[in-house]
This record gives sequence, structure tokens and C-alpha cells, in this order.
Amino acid sequence: MSRDSDNNTHTAEFDDTRCIAETTKAILVVIEGGEHWIPQSVVDDDSEVYRKGDTGKLVVSEWWALKAGLI
Repeated sequence: MSRDSDNNTHTAEFDDTRCIAETTKAILVVIEGGEHWIPQSVVDDDSEVYRKGDTGKLVVSEWWALKAGLI
């Protein structure tokens, strides 16, 4: 997890993430072998994963990752 000093928000980062599907409101990603729907609204601007086919670091709001049980 990291803290964004610009706007004082907390984020959670997941490396080696792959997006396998997307809708207008969410993306379906594979994190550590499990599939998870992630609301587009919680994906941080620093994320490398936004749409189907993207791979890399997924950055989301920490509060949401906690609520979803990802951390």
C-alpha cells in the first residue's frame, strides 16, 4: 500500500495483474490467480491496468481493496 501525497489518499497496489474483461463500470482482473471485478471508479490514475488486455500494476483505492477483502 502507498499514500498519495498529492491528494492525501491511500492506495493499494497489485503487481502482475491482467485485465480479462471490461464494462463501462468495471474491469475483470486476475490477481494472484483469482478473478475480481473492480469498479472503474476506484482505479487510480497511477494504475497500468484500465481495460481488457492491459497487464501490469493495478492501483486502487485502499478503502475499496479492504472492503473487497483483497488486503
